[in-house]
Formats: sequence, C-alpha cells, structure tokens
Amino acid sequence: MLALGDSITNGGGELQWGVALQSWALWVARGLGLPYTPHAADGARVADVLAAQIPAVSGERYDVGCLYIGVNDVRALDWDRAAFERDHRAALRFLKDRCDRVVTATVPLDLGRPRAGARVDEANTAIEDSADDADALVLDLRHFRGRALLMADHVHPTAFGQIAIAEAALDLLARDGMEVRVGPSLLIHYDTTRVGRLRGDLTYAYRHAKVSCRAFLAARRDRFRAA
Repeated sequence: MLALGDSITNGGGELQWGVALQSWALWVARGLGLPYTPHAADGARVADVLAAQIPAVSGERYDVGCLYIGVNDVRALDWDRAAFERDHRAALRFLKDRCDRVVTATVPLDLGRPRAGARVDEANTAIEDSADDADALVLDLRHFRGRALLMADHVHPTAFGQIAIAEAALDLLARDGMEVRVGPSLLIHYDTTRVGRLRGDLTYAYRHAKVSCRAFLAARRDRFRAA
C-alpha cells in the first residue's frame, strides 16, 4: 500500500486511552494485510505531493494507493481552486498508473478555527471531479467531526479518529471487492476511568478555548484590516 498526503496521513501524536496515534493509511494496510509504503509529510500541500512525494516513489506496483490532501491548501491565503484540481488530478493519475486501486478523500466541512468555509466545498468538488477522471474511490469525510475523533484544532484526527477513517476506508475497499482481514478496532485495547475521562474533558476544553480565542482574535484583526 502506497500513501501520499499531509500530517493526517503521516500520523503521529498523543496517545488516546493508551492507544497510539497511527496513520489511518497504516491501519488500512494492517487491515488488508499489506506492506506499507508512506511518503506523506507534515504540512504538505498538493504541490508538495507532486514535487517531493511522487518523485520518491519506487517503480514497483502497489495493490492500493491513497491520497488525502487539501487541508493545508484550503487554509492557505493563496488558495487557488483551479491549480489545486490540476495538481490533484495529476497525483491521482500517477497513482492510477502504479496501483490496482486508488483511494482519495474529501475534506471535512467543519475544518479548522476559524473555519475554512466555502473553500472546503470548492476543494471537495475538485477532489470528486479528479477522482472521477482517474476512476478512484472517494472516501467522503465531509461530516467527519466530534470531540472523540478530532483534536481541539478541528483539523487533526485523534487516535480513535484515525481508526474511524481507516474503518470507513476499509468498508469502501471491501465494497470494491478487496478482502479485509481484520478491522483496526479489533487490534486495540483500552480501559477508561471516571477520573481519566474528567481529566481528558478538562484538557480538551482548555485547548479548545485557546483555539477558539485565537480564531476570534484573528477574525477581529481581519475585519479591522478590511475596514
């Protein structure tokens, strides 16, 4: 399995109830029983996939190629819908030439603080159009959200969020005829306590308040500059 993308696909981060935060693509590879070849990088945009990640891919064939990109693109000041679709289409065509199946994903609508807004719809339309051109499977993450699945920044999945994405991707691949050997949720074990849950809720509330405050101040600053 070949994985391209940004920090969401690169994975890594805090434990959640003792469960390691691993890439959703790695969980998919484990679920399928396939070797895993990662090239995703933190902070990557679709142009970085073409410029740095694809040139690093070896010449072998893969059973599955996955591309989840766009989160950093839509949050950038120089967002360009046409350029994004052009590059996303090129990346999927590369994967189509190297992989028996290709999976890409849409961007959650409730992305970031402040929210990315209408740009997400533009990106998702571009992703679906380029996926249709490359005959790629589309993992629809538009409504992916929730305190247990996303960190306080409303961008990065938690450990359980990565597993949720992986299980949705495995369901998609199973419907396309692939054999899923094991679900990621069967590979983890965790216990919760009342004190631990309270500590987690307080930590999340604190971090969410910081993110929301920064978003509020950024919005006020932008309105002041516009005036």
